[in-house]
Amino acid sequence: MALSFRVACTTDIPALIALEQQCFISDRLSPRSVRWMVSRAHGQLLVVARDGQLLGYALLLLRRRSTRARLYSIAVAGQARGMGLGQQLLARIEACAVAQRCTHLRLEVRTDNPGALGLYERNGYRRFAQVDDYYADHTSALRLEKTLNEKSRQ
Repeated sequence: MALSFRVACTTDIPALIALEQQCFISDRLSPRSVRWMVSRAHGQLLVVARDGQLLGYALLLLRRRSTRARLYSIAVAGQARGMGLGQQLLARIEACAVAQRCTHLRLEVRTDNPGALGLYERNGYRRFAQVDDYYADHTSALRLEKTLNEKSRQ
């Protein structure tokens, strides 16, 4: 069956929590935070599924009266890695940001995550800062930003 990209709903919460546990060792979204992001946050939580199984998500946070958005997280299940889902989720999140009239998308990425860093840099994100001791395990983060334009809609 084909992949299905859609906005997350409350029935996705258990699968989203399980995906957080699988994909992240620390700095996970808590169950409470996942519920908040699905139901109340000012942003967009997109999921990708196949045959009813959640394979990944991307979380975009928006600021009221701001043209800057934040990519909070992308996660792809281990069994779905290598299928290009991170790239597809990123493209869709960028399109969501453009649709909300955002001109810039920012994110933080662990310095020890070359796969994610490569994805972002291949897609036009540029480093603008490093924050030492950013994550709970004391790993540093790189801050990246992309200027969004019409190409981001594609």
